Amino acid sequence: MSRTPLPFSAGDISALARSLRAQLAGRTEPPGHVEWLNMLAKAVGCRNFQHFRAQTAEQTTTQDRLGAPAEAPPPADPVRVLKVARCFDAVGALLRWPPKRSERDLCLWVLWSRIPAGQGMAEGEVNRLLLDAHRFGDYALLRRELCDFGLLDRTRDGSVYRRIEQRPPAEALTLIRRLKAASAD
Repeated sequence: MSRTPLPFSAGDISALARSLRAQLAGRTEPPGHVEWLNMLAKAVGCRNFQHFRAQTAEQTTTQDRLGAPAEAPPPADPVRVLKVARCFDAVGALLRWPPKRSERDLCLWVLWSRIPAGQGMAEGEVNRLLLDAHRFGDYALLRRELCDFGLLDRTRDGSVYRRIEQRPPAEALTLIRRLKAASAD
């Protein structure tokens, strides 16, 4: 299970050191992992680690809403992009469904990029779009995967589908650009 990174900084390193020294005074054994987390959180003015984590999550959410600059995405792996690009033909149609989940995810991003942004579409329209975008004959699988992966949303009755706007990861952007350039030639 992956952990959410929690940035830690102290306004004054001297105050941090004094606080830790005071909290460690009189101890005969070193603190455990959770005790260290609580001590560090207290040293920067929080009640305990849970309070620190909640405060950090709140700050991150506020920064996201205010449009704070996001961290630079990790660079694209050119070997993986090339491997997934081989799943597409010369005009950019998906030839086969890759066996690895990470490769399928990149294929889904390519399909997502071909769905019109900000437009509601009937199921039949989505099906036709997906039929044109692949060659192995299972548009229902692709539609379901796009919804499950969070790239396509649908009404409860399945009558209207809409692309969910988000920024693709670096590898997906590289693959999308590569396939557009190849199909334009």
